[in-house]
Amino acid sequence: MALGVGGSTPEQALARLANMTARAEPIGLGEYQARIAKAQALMCERGVAAIYLNAGSNLRYFTGVKWSPSERMVGAILPAKGALAYIAPAFEEGTIRDFREVEGVIHSWQEHESPYRLLLDILQGLGVEADPVAPPVVGLCPSMAFFMFDGIRRLAQGYDFIDAAAVIDPCRFHKSATELALMQQAKDMTLEVHKAAASILREGISTLEVAEFIHQAHRKVGAPGSTFCIVLFGEASAFPHGVKHAQVLKDGDMVLIDTGCQLHGYQSDITRSYVFGTPSERQRSFWNTEKAAQQAAFEAARLGAPCQVVDAAARRCLEAAGLGPEYQLPGLPHRTGHGIGLDIHEGPYLVRGDGTPLAEGMCFSNEPMICVPGEFGIRLEDHFYMTAEGPRWFTQPSHSIDDPFGLNV
Repeated sequence: MALGVGGSTPEQALARLANMTARAEPIGLGEYQARIAKAQALMCERGVAAIYLNAGSNLRYFTGVKWSPSERMVGAILPAKGALAYIAPAFEEGTIRDFREVEGVIHSWQEHESPYRLLLDILQGLGVEADPVAPPVVGLCPSMAFFMFDGIRRLAQGYDFIDAAAVIDPCRFHKSATELALMQQAKDMTLEVHKAAASILREGISTLEVAEFIHQAHRKVGAPGSTFCIVLFGEASAFPHGVKHAQVLKDGDMVLIDTGCQLHGYQSDITRSYVFGTPSERQRSFWNTEKAAQQAAFEAARLGAPCQVVDAAARRCLEAAGLGPEYQLPGLPHRTGHGIGLDIHEGPYLVRGDGTPLAEGMCFSNEPMICVPGEFGIRLEDHFYMTAEGPRWFTQPSHSIDDPFGLNV
């Protein structure tokens, strides 16, 4: 049996966990103000008169307002110069005022009124007036629903609407020291949960039991719970995001657990794969190839290089081992990694075609999964961030198939 796998009851494993959030510092007002200043500088540089930030992570990033998007428009309008303004249903005004970290007038609309008309009125009030001859450029949040964009478009004349990602992405792509610290803590928490989950495995346990334990364990270390949880045994582990049916653990099964939590909005996302029992030579060989591909991707991450070279490095490693090529199976069916921050998956991406230059503060998953249909899948997922000296791991990669958590290192 791999070191750290099995041997504990859920009660014993939970008892060994403790709250890990005592030193976690949330984003402060000064940082929100700096984000807004950077966005406004970009807007002035690029000729963007204003941007609309819809409910979700973009709104939270710039204002601190934690709000899930729905059919009701909730957001903020940020002009290139001047103070931002909020837009919300009238009955939510008090809640918005409570959530916001950045001051701004809250413009409200009643249920029978058009929030899209109100948004256009706010723009004019901020000095961004419609002009059919020289329409001002207004960026709309890339995550807003199409029906909202369509509602605005039908009412608006004299505006040039663009994707606000041109302003938002250069801000969000580069994490600050505070953001990195929150992500480090969240990932440290999830890694401890992984160790605890491995320790409770026994023959006959179900994936549902393990997932429920992981939710409890994340709460024990101080998270609200798991942001997501994928637990797969045996053949099901060859499906990157799982199957609809639960599985029961058997001797010799590959175990794949992918889970994460959030701390003050910042995400963790770690995957571990190992064998319950004694690994076969085939499982061992594929596991070692997976680890080599993950390391090859890490070593390819160099400042100034395009994101896509990281994906290419992982694929070269896998193809040299006879896997693939491209997305063919057995092999790697998806990109090597994604950005992470307030969203579990955010840009830029470690995938062919993403030419974004790697730069300080960028954070990525590194997970060049190997899928062997009908047998098993292996995903080793850790995250790294770019420093002035190159990539740095948030969590150390899995040590070996026999000691996945490096307990004997």
